[in-house]
Amino acid sequence: MSGRVYRLHSTLELPLEDVEDYFDGNPDLPAEIADIDITRRNNTLIIKAISDDESLSKYTPTAQLKASVTETRVYEEEPPRAGGPQWAQDEEEEIPSELVEFACFKGDRETVLQNTALQFPMFRVLCEIAKLAEKGTLTAITEEDGDLRATRIVEGDVRPASVEVVENPQQNNSNGNGINWRDNKFIN
Repeated sequence: MSGRVYRLHSTLELPLEDVEDYFDGNPDLPAEIADIDITRRNNTLIIKAISDDESLSKYTPTAQLKASVTETRVYEEEPPRAGGPQWAQDEEEEIPSELVEFACFKGDRETVLQNTALQFPMFRVLCEIAKLAEKGTLTAITEEDGDLRATRIVEGDVRPASVEVVENPQQNNSNGNGINWRDNKFIN
């Protein structure tokens, strides 16, 4: 299977634990990927594809997903808002909460999906992760077996998407208002 990722934009956020559970559950990886290597460096999560292709040099960087890891306080119920009833402020009950680490796959293609070897199979892995996310959007334009395809996943749901090819109006100045530099008598 051939494929290429032309455009990609992601705002996905999901608990780091969900990402780890996904890979611990032995997911069905694309055939070109033998295994996944997960590394965490400070607040950066790197998910790297390991190729099953023996002809690919061990020094060739394979595709990797990159996410920032942030801590967010998650409340079991909504905290009270200012301006609420006076009796609620007297009790000062603490609402149960916990700190949760989130993996944030945010940015364009070069930020989220790096390196070209195995890039398309790793994009398919990112799509599976996007289906787990309750927050954020993944949009992409890819080529698969010679056809352009649009991908849009919003808050875990695959949504309809299409690719529209239009002429760039800056390339074709048909209204005659521009200067034709080739036939300009003032320039030799």
